[in-house]
Amino acid sequence: MKFSDINDLDFENAGNWPTPVKAGAVTLLCISIILVGYFIDTQSQLDALDAQKQQEHELKQLVEIKTAKAANLQAYQQQMKEMENSFGSLLKQLPSRNEVAELLTDITQTGIASGLEFELFKPKTELPSEFYAELPIELKVKGRYHEIGKFMGGLATLPRIVTLHDFKISNANKERNGDLLMEATAKTYRYLDENEIQQSKLSEK
Repeated sequence: MKFSDINDLDFENAGNWPTPVKAGAVTLLCISIILVGYFIDTQSQLDALDAQKQQEHELKQLVEIKTAKAANLQAYQQQMKEMENSFGSLLKQLPSRNEVAELLTDITQTGIASGLEFELFKPKTELPSEFYAELPIELKVKGRYHEIGKFMGGLATLPRIVTLHDFKISNANKERNGDLLMEATAKTYRYLDENEIQQSKLSEK
């Protein structure tokens, strides 16, 4: 049968087609069915399989992370205990409300013992934070260079935390007799009790 004879085939009488033509038509039909089935059903199943593989990979990673955390749980608990102890030690360096006045006295006595003359000692409004309050104090002290250095060193050795900020040193007078004027903001901190912490949280809402 010639290829040109295909145009002469009667599609309404396919049963009488030559055997090679019928075999080719059946083969073409089977290929078409397979392709349609692939795109309709098989492709969606393959996509679902890929999604499952991706999910499996993510779950494996999650299991590995959780396994590593479980293996290090004891070490994490030990670190937390050490951090709590360290935090407790730092907290002890913060005065309570009743101890602030004593700390302010310690600061002035440290300055006087260093040989300084106070021209200004002005506690300002407290600035509350999450669990502590910051108390800034405006300072102006006059004295020699080594006396100012001794004062700053004395503040560092106080049992409570005191820090100096924005300090400026200049000549105390025009005669330049060696006296210096130091202006600074000293900051000390006190911890808030439970009632103050609750009040602070309520005020933020």
